[in-house]
Amino acid sequence: MSEPRRALIVVDAQREYFEGALPIVHPPRESALARIVEAVGHAHAADIPVVVVRHERPGGTVAFVPGSRGAQTHRDVEAVTEGAVLVVKRFSSVFAGTGLAERLNDDGVDTVTLVGFMTNNCILASAADAEPRGLSVEVLSDATGAVGLANDAGSVGARTVHETLMPMLHSNWAAVADVRAWAAAVTAGRSLAPDSLVASAARHRAGTPAARHRTGTPAA
Repeated sequence: MSEPRRALIVVDAQREYFEGALPIVHPPRESALARIVEAVGHAHAADIPVVVVRHERPGGTVAFVPGSRGAQTHRDVEAVTEGAVLVVKRFSSVFAGTGLAERLNDDGVDTVTLVGFMTNNCILASAADAEPRGLSVEVLSDATGAVGLANDAGSVGARTVHETLMPMLHSNWAAVADVRAWAAAVTAGRSLAPDSLVASAARHRAGTPAARHRTGTPAA
């Protein structure tokens, strides 16, 4: 397998998720933030391009209002991403209406590594949207995070949301690993491989435990 040409996409690492309407719960937001900063450091060391994405809702009144404090990129991320490409989005996917996929293609990027927020919205949407665009996806499980949800369809805690979506993503749309495993793969110049939906379903039926997203071990 040839060495992947990666770009690290820092998705919506904004104040809204720390002190605004959508505080991240699991993994703990300060821990996830530290892992995002760590991933950016590894990317810089390996000359992997970094893209910072910021969500804005023109006309919004509750969250991500352009020019508001909540819409600002967190200062810890700003400190390590000076000079990075900045993309402003208005949809869940980082690719929808931003021209980012075309820019990455022009730069020869074939693999995007997603960190940031939220697991259950923009990370999920971006991973799914990368598939028809021909991009391979990596999601760093400890450098993103979720909120709990309650609505007419039911109620679920943030930890369950996050820990459910990681194997779901790894079964088809993304190779899921933690920052440590990803950094090792970057250093070795190798890809991280997702599992397959068929194999993942078969393991579950057989009662075979699997936690590859924690170590980044490629699926057999």
